Parts: sequence; structure tokens; C-alpha cells
Amino acid sequence: MAQAARTDQRIGRRLLSLLDTDGKPHPVEDSFAASTLVLGLVAFITALFHDLHLISSWTGLVGIAVGAWGQMISATIGERFVLVIGLGASAAGFGLGMAHGGLFGGVLG
Repeated sequence: MAQAARTDQRIGRRLLSLLDTDGKPHPVEDSFAASTLVLGLVAFITALFHDLHLISSWTGLVGIAVGAWGQMISATIGERFVLVIGLGASAAGFGLGMAHGGLFGGVLG
């Protein structure tokens, strides 16, 4: 009876199981999804501050590139869901960063 009550208590593994809905591990695709989400959050949060336009525009641009490649190699719907959220936040951060001063911020012109 002890084996019936035994469950996987690791939180990280359960979170990854939301991305790997087909039952197979996809470490590369999961890392693209996670990095796109982190870059998108950084770009969006820093875009709310006018003086941080360099960080928001560059992280937004990198987040868009990483997210686009992640979409091409994604294997499950969970990965695509996270990628779309990260891509949206990256695009919003990139757009606001460009509106506040751009990628170079007056350094080159």
C-alpha cells in the first residue's frame, strides 16, 4: 500500500510536466520557452521606466529572436503557450523601449 501513496514531490518536475504534455522530456525547447518568458518579463517591466529604454529595447529584441526560434522548434502546446506569452511581453517591451529612446539611446546619433 505504500507505493500507492508515493508521489513526485519535486515542484520543478511538476512544472516541467506542464510543458512536456507528450510525456517526453524536451530540455532544449523548455529552455527556449523559459528564457523567452524571462526576457519578455524583463523587457516589459523595464519598459515601464523611461530611463531604462536601453535594457527594455535590447532584451525585447533578443526575446523576440529567441521566441521566434523557440516557436519553430517547439514540440508541445504547453511550450507554445509560454512562448507566445513571452513573445508578447518581449514585443511590448521592445516597442515601448524604442518609443522611449531606442536601441542606442542617442549614443550613435
